[in-house]
Amino acid sequence: MLKAIWKGAVLAQSDAFETVEGNVYFPREALNWECLRDSATRTSCPRKGMARYFDVVVDGEVNTDAAWYYPEPKPVAQGIAGHVAFWRGVRVQR
Repeated sequence: MLKAIWKGAVLAQSDAFETVEGNVYFPREALNWECLRDSATRTSCPRKGMARYFDVVVDGEVNTDAAWYYPEPKPVAQGIAGHVAFWRGVRVQR
């Protein structure tokens, strides 16, 4: 089972995940929604499409835009539809 952890909080945990370009994407049902809040940030990837972000919040500390997802991924990236990945100090481990 893989876990995404920041500041000791488990942000996501699942045996089911997708790995794309070295990033682990967790299914949305595996997320700890108490630690995530919507961000206004949007970026565009020519391969995967338009990305949206979440801030990670643990004990009042904010890790801005530390999680992202593609609400409507391009056909080549359909495997990550409904999945969220992490970065900016979030550890993914077994």
